[in-house]
Amino acid sequence: MGHQVIIFDISVVRGFWETQVKKYKETRKKEKERLAQSSLEKIKQEWDFVLECRKKGIPQSAYLKNGFVDTTEKLLDKIEKNSHICKKSTLSDETSKKRSKFIFQLSGEHWTEFPDSLKEQTHLKEWHIYKTQIQTIPAYIALFQELKVLELSNNQITHLPVEIGCLKQLKELNVSFNNLKSIPPELGNCENLEKLDLAGNLELTELPFELSNLKQVTFVDVSANKFPTIPICVLRMSSLHWLDISNNKLKDLPQDIDRLDELQTFLLQKNKLTYLPRALLNMPKLSLLVVSGDDLVEIPTDVCESPTGLKFISLKDNPLETILYNDTDDIIESERDREQFEKEFMKAYITDIQERVLLSFFQNKMSFQICLDERCQN
Repeated sequence: MGHQVIIFDISVVRGFWETQVKKYKETRKKEKERLAQSSLEKIKQEWDFVLECRKKGIPQSAYLKNGFVDTTEKLLDKIEKNSHICKKSTLSDETSKKRSKFIFQLSGEHWTEFPDSLKEQTHLKEWHIYKTQIQTIPAYIALFQELKVLELSNNQITHLPVEIGCLKQLKELNVSFNNLKSIPPELGNCENLEKLDLAGNLELTELPFELSNLKQVTFVDVSANKFPTIPICVLRMSSLHWLDISNNKLKDLPQDIDRLDELQTFLLQKNKLTYLPRALLNMPKLSLLVVSGDDLVEIPTDVCESPTGLKFISLKDNPLETILYNDTDDIIESERDREQFEKEFMKAYITDIQERVLLSFFQNKMSFQICLDERCQN
């Protein structure tokens, strides 16, 4: 059977979330204490010790005592002092330094444009620019053919250059919480793109059809904009796992929404939906569906009772801001800040749901393992 969670007051979500986090931490603590006293944990420690000794070239005779593993010798502590380990540590530091040479970072509101020296560093693989007053991306970005991550969140960017289509190795593009009003069709040339985040630009209403070429994309976030419907190009992103189109102007969903047969998480809250199509039942991997609003009057019963274990969350009445912002007026200065604050809350809530599912799986797996061990002993 599926799981339906209908929330009539968003404060219930917050209370539920905080309670579950507390229970989760308590459960993990008890589980660690139980494992620490169990024979399974002792066996695991011995095996970890043996494997570590083998990796470091310690002969078997050194850690066996009367045929049993002896972990009291603290052989690993002695090995840590060995010069070989020091060399490995040095190599690790060198690797870290080499990696940093391929990453460019810039932040601070005093920045209004990129430094001139940047155009000479075409070997860079990552840009991380955030919380600046920069408005434009230079055309020379086309020279950065090794660029894989382009992180440009929380700036004042008004448009993306067409040269962005030259970044054939690009895997992640984040231009959330800027001032974009359109996306260049040339972005569709970035065929290796896997993650696209356009959230919080507030004015985006459509995406170019050319983005249909992005067949490797698994994550799309276009929340907090003004999309009247799900863009056609998004429906053609066949590898999509996560789609967040919450807080837009959607009044309905396309009947061919089931084209997204790989979709797992679908966030639709804060739209103007009046019904949900039955096509959602044809999405075998959909595990989390979040909606909201008093306008939603028709929901297929099978969606709420999905045999695939779909978690259906309906947030009704009391918008988030009427409750969450009471104690945060001093840090929320604009609509964009409000949207970002709300997204952080929902992200934490969804993460908690996913962690509870994993915890349940871990407990079931551990119980099954213990049962097997008991049967073997008998």
